[in-house]
Amino acid sequence: MARAARSALVLGLLALAALLGAAAWTLWDTDVPEGLRLPEVEASAVLNADLLEEARDFERFLRISYLVSLVVVIVVFALYARYGGRFVRESAAGRIGTGMLLGMLGLAILWLVQTPFGLVDHWWQRRHGVSELGYDEWLIINWFALGGEFLFLCLALLIVMGLAGPLRFWWWVPGGFVFVGLVALFTFVSPYMIPAQEEPPPWVVDQANQLAAEQGLPEIPVRVQVVESWEAPNAAATGLGPTRRVILWDTMLLSFGEDEIRVVLGHELGHHSANHLWKNVGWYALFAFPGALAIALITRRRGGMREPLAVPLALLVFVVLQTLALPLQNAITRHMEEEADWIALETTQDPDGARNLFQGFAREALLDPDPPWWSYHLTETHPVIVDRVAMAEAWRDRRER
Repeated sequence: MARAARSALVLGLLALAALLGAAAWTLWDTDVPEGLRLPEVEASAVLNADLLEEARDFERFLRISYLVSLVVVIVVFALYARYGGRFVRESAAGRIGTGMLLGMLGLAILWLVQTPFGLVDHWWQRRHGVSELGYDEWLIINWFALGGEFLFLCLALLIVMGLAGPLRFWWWVPGGFVFVGLVALFTFVSPYMIPAQEEPPPWVVDQANQLAAEQGLPEIPVRVQVVESWEAPNAAATGLGPTRRVILWDTMLLSFGEDEIRVVLGHELGHHSANHLWKNVGWYALFAFPGALAIALITRRRGGMREPLAVPLALLVFVVLQTLALPLQNAITRHMEEEADWIALETTQDPDGARNLFQGFAREALLDPDPPWWSYHLTETHPVIVDRVAMAEAWRDRRER
């Protein structure tokens, strides 16, 4: 019977791997022409020598801080996985309550570990003029972000430990579907969770409606989020179906002209026309099921996720898996951002506006236009600036043939 059970598990895993591979192939599909060759663009063509040196110095510090904080977090969670159970030996909160207490304690430890690194990074950003947000305001925002993580962790543990009670090892199957559904729900309601939204200038609405029509979209609302001078210029596509929106930070309107804003609108609408937010949900599913299975397998040594003492080990496994998946996840987001850039070029037909926009991003946020390869794979969620400029030039070359 044991051999038959193992054989069934192996066959099931092979079937799951085949299904995930087929789904990944479908999700990877793109509008970017196959075989598009990008010209060589030097970082010195994006920023002048002084600004390029400052950008590289600025990002070098943040990269080192990120790597150190990542190592510290993994070490701390490894220690918590080994000794965390000692904190609740006398707990009378019940099976699920005790597990949630251990999860909340782990989150508190994470906050205590990460906050000093965050404060140092914020000091560095203020020193270089990238952010003017005060330290007290930063701590408040960070605290509210912790509150969101706290609520998600409590809900996640409630679901996992609730399912693991009757299902034991097999909680990860329905659990994966539940978490994918929650991500879809969060994506749907996310536009309503963004604070300080205002109506954009009329010309922005007119441009957005024109570009949406060219991309085969209905009119999608555009809102301006007030961040004042706290952050470098940015924008986002949010929502699903009837909740779809494009969010522009007010720093975007303060830093760029109409041509560059038009490219930004084309890019964010491109995320909607290419169904990237739905694809994000699909990609999450491809990571969620194997990740949940790995947690279920590894925590069996602590009695599985129905036992509270497995929670610290599950947190460690989650952090390690998330770290290992970063290069692949970043490659996926870069792939979608690249497609959105191409759609923006196709609909605005303005490679000069795109080039000016990307150079402006590098200037305003002190982005290294051509970072080291390890940073590219581990931290970059967008194509690097030299590649974005090169795509604009490649589009121009194709049009002029």
